[in-house]
Amino acid sequence: MLSSEEDISQSSSSSLSPPSSSTPPLSTHFIGRKEDIVKAGRVTKLVNGCRDVLVLHHDGQLYAMDMRCYHAGGALEHGDIEEFNGRLCIVCPWHKYKITLAEGEGLYQAVDNPTVKPLRTYWRSKGVKQRIHKVTEVNGDVYVTLNDLSEAIESDNYQTEKYRSVFLKGHTQHGK
Repeated sequence: MLSSEEDISQSSSSSLSPPSSSTPPLSTHFIGRKEDIVKAGRVTKLVNGCRDVLVLHHDGQLYAMDMRCYHAGGALEHGDIEEFNGRLCIVCPWHKYKITLAEGEGLYQAVDNPTVKPLRTYWRSKGVKQRIHKVTEVNGDVYVTLNDLSEAIESDNYQTEKYRSVFLKGHTQHGK
Protein backbone atom coordinates (compact mmCIF):
# COMPACT_ATOMS: atom_id res chain seq x y z
CA MET A 1 0.00 0.00 0.00
CA LEU A 2 1.32 3.45 -0.87
CA SER A 3 1.67 6.26 1.62
CA SER A 4 -0.12 9.57 1.07
CA GLU A 5 3.12 11.16 -0.11
CA GLU A 6 3.63 8.41 -2.68
CA ASP A 7 0.03 8.76 -3.84
CA ILE A 8 0.51 12.50 -4.33
CA SER A 9 3.73 12.13 -6.28
CA GLN A 10 2.17 9.49 -8.53
CA SER A 11 -0.92 11.55 -9.27
CA SER A 12 1.08 14.74 -9.80
CA SER A 13 3.57 13.03 -12.11
CA SER A 14 0.92 13.19 -14.83
CA SER A 15 0.36 16.91 -14.28
CA LEU A 16 2.22 17.83 -17.46
CA SER A 17 -0.51 16.30 -19.60
CA PRO A 18 -3.88 18.01 -19.97
CA PRO A 19 -6.56 16.88 -17.51
CA SER A 20 -8.69 14.03 -18.76
CA SER A 21 -11.10 11.52 -17.33
CA SER A 22 -8.20 9.09 -16.91
CA THR A 23 -6.09 11.31 -14.61
CA PRO A 24 -7.09 12.80 -11.26
CA PRO A 25 -7.16 16.59 -10.81
CA LEU A 26 -4.08 18.26 -9.35
CA SER A 27 -3.71 18.46 -5.55
CA THR A 28 -5.90 15.44 -4.95
CA HIS A 29 -5.32 12.72 -2.41
CA PHE A 30 -5.95 9.05 -3.09
CA ILE A 31 -8.49 7.57 -0.69
CA GLY A 32 -9.05 4.09 -2.12
CA ARG A 33 -10.88 2.02 -4.69
CA LYS A 34 -14.53 2.94 -5.10
CA GLU A 35 -15.61 -0.70 -4.80
CA ASP A 36 -13.88 -0.92 -1.39
CA ILE A 37 -15.48 2.31 -0.17
CA VAL A 38 -18.91 1.19 -1.37
CA LYS A 39 -18.46 -2.15 0.41
CA ALA A 40 -17.28 -0.49 3.66
CA GLY A 41 -19.82 2.34 3.42
CA ARG A 42 -17.39 4.72 5.14
CA VAL A 43 -13.65 5.17 5.36
CA THR A 44 -11.50 7.62 7.27
CA LYS A 45 -8.06 8.78 6.26
CA LEU A 46 -5.45 11.26 7.39
CA VAL A 47 -4.99 13.42 4.28
CA ASN A 48 -1.96 15.57 3.57
CA GLY A 49 -0.60 14.69 7.02
CA CYS A 50 -2.92 17.21 8.65
CA ARG A 51 -6.60 16.56 7.97
CA ASP A 52 -8.76 13.66 9.16
CA VAL A 53 -11.36 13.07 6.46
CA LEU A 54 -14.44 10.86 6.36
CA VAL A 55 -15.47 9.58 2.93
CA LEU A 56 -18.83 7.90 2.76
CA HIS A 57 -21.01 6.27 0.16
CA HIS A 58 -24.78 6.71 0.42
CA ASP A 59 -27.46 6.06 -2.23
CA GLY A 60 -24.91 5.87 -5.04
CA GLN A 61 -23.16 9.13 -4.08
CA LEU A 62 -19.75 9.76 -2.49
CA TYR A 63 -19.31 12.50 0.11
CA ALA A 64 -16.26 13.77 2.03
CA MET A 65 -16.06 15.92 5.15
CA ASP A 66 -13.97 16.48 8.23
CA MET A 67 -14.11 13.32 10.31
CA ARG A 68 -15.02 14.92 13.67
CA CYS A 69 -18.26 16.79 14.37
CA TYR A 70 -17.95 20.56 14.59
CA HIS A 71 -19.78 20.65 17.95
CA ALA A 72 -17.62 18.50 20.25
CA GLY A 73 -15.43 16.31 18.04
CA GLY A 74 -17.75 13.29 17.84
CA ALA A 75 -16.71 10.52 15.44
CA LEU A 76 -18.99 11.05 12.46
CA GLU A 77 -18.07 7.71 10.90
CA HIS A 78 -20.43 6.17 13.49
CA GLY A 79 -23.33 8.54 12.72
CA ASP A 80 -26.58 7.57 11.02
CA ILE A 81 -27.61 9.08 7.69
CA GLU A 82 -31.09 10.59 7.83
CA GLU A 83 -33.16 12.95 5.75
CA PHE A 84 -34.46 16.20 7.24
CA ASN A 85 -36.74 18.34 5.13
CA GLY A 86 -35.44 16.68 1.97
CA ARG A 87 -31.76 17.12 2.88
CA LEU A 88 -29.43 14.19 3.61
CA CYS A 89 -27.59 14.59 6.89
CA ILE A 90 -25.19 12.67 9.04
CA VAL A 91 -26.28 12.64 12.68
CA CYS A 92 -23.44 12.86 15.17
CA PRO A 93 -23.61 9.88 17.53
CA TRP A 94 -22.53 11.97 20.54
CA HIS A 95 -25.09 14.80 20.69
CA LYS A 96 -27.33 14.15 17.65
CA TYR A 97 -26.21 17.25 15.73
CA LYS A 98 -27.44 17.11 12.14
CA ILE A 99 -24.96 18.01 9.37
CA THR A 100 -25.90 18.16 5.69
CA LEU A 101 -23.74 15.86 3.57
CA ALA A 102 -23.54 18.17 0.56
CA GLU A 103 -22.91 21.56 2.22
CA GLY A 104 -21.79 20.90 5.80
CA GLU A 105 -24.59 22.98 7.26
CA GLY A 106 -25.74 22.40 10.80
CA LEU A 107 -29.52 21.96 10.99
CA TYR A 108 -31.76 22.56 13.98
CA GLN A 109 -35.46 22.39 14.62
CA ALA A 110 -36.93 25.87 14.95
CA VAL A 111 -40.34 26.82 16.33
CA ASP A 112 -42.65 29.30 14.58
CA ASN A 113 -44.29 30.68 17.71
CA PRO A 114 -43.60 29.04 21.09
CA THR A 115 -46.86 30.39 22.56
CA VAL A 116 -49.10 28.62 20.03
CA LYS A 117 -49.99 24.98 20.77
CA PRO A 118 -49.40 22.57 19.18
CA LEU A 119 -45.92 23.77 18.37
CA ARG A 120 -45.16 24.12 14.66
CA THR A 121 -41.53 23.26 13.99
CA TYR A 122 -39.36 23.32 10.89
CA TRP A 123 -35.72 22.58 10.04
CA ARG A 124 -33.46 25.59 9.77
CA SER A 125 -29.77 26.06 8.94
CA LYS A 126 -27.13 27.34 11.36
CA GLY A 127 -24.86 27.92 8.36
CA VAL A 128 -21.82 25.94 7.27
CA LYS A 129 -20.22 24.34 10.33
CA GLN A 130 -18.50 21.25 8.88
CA ARG A 131 -15.77 21.46 6.24
CA ILE A 132 -16.84 19.53 3.13
CA HIS A 133 -14.26 18.28 0.62
CA LYS A 134 -14.54 17.51 -3.11
CA VAL A 135 -14.66 13.85 -4.15
CA THR A 136 -13.46 12.76 -7.59
CA GLU A 137 -13.57 9.29 -9.09
CA VAL A 138 -11.09 8.37 -11.82
CA ASN A 139 -11.14 4.85 -13.28
CA GLY A 140 -12.55 3.38 -10.06
CA ASP A 141 -10.09 5.24 -7.81
CA VAL A 142 -11.49 7.79 -5.34
CA TYR A 143 -9.64 11.03 -4.63
CA VAL A 144 -10.37 13.92 -2.30
CA THR A 145 -9.43 17.53 -2.91
CA LEU A 146 -9.29 19.37 0.40
CA ASN A 147 -11.48 22.42 0.83
CA ASP A 148 -8.83 25.08 1.32
CA LEU A 149 -11.03 28.15 1.81
CA SER A 150 -9.19 30.37 4.25
CA GLU A 151 -12.34 31.26 6.21
CA ALA A 152 -12.41 29.27 9.45
CA ILE A 153 -15.12 26.64 9.80
CA GLU A 154 -16.03 25.22 13.21
CA SER A 155 -14.93 21.65 12.37
CA ASP A 156 -11.38 23.04 11.91
CA ASN A 157 -11.09 23.11 15.73
CA TYR A 158 -10.78 19.31 15.75
CA GLN A 159 -8.05 19.15 13.09
CA THR A 160 -5.19 19.91 15.46
CA GLU A 161 -2.42 17.57 16.56
CA LYS A 162 -3.79 17.81 20.12
CA TYR A 163 -7.14 16.27 19.16
CA ARG A 164 -5.55 13.79 16.77
CA SER A 165 -3.22 12.43 19.46
CA VAL A 166 -6.06 12.15 22.01
CA PHE A 167 -8.18 10.32 19.42
CA LEU A 168 -5.33 7.98 18.39
CA LYS A 169 -4.30 7.29 22.00
CA GLY A 170 -7.81 6.04 22.78
CA HIS A 171 -7.76 3.72 19.77
CA THR A 172 -4.26 2.26 20.22
CA GLN A 173 -5.01 1.15 23.79
CA HIS A 174 -7.51 -1.38 22.39
CA GLY A 175 -5.33 -3.06 19.82
CA LYS A 176 -1.89 -4.00 18.57
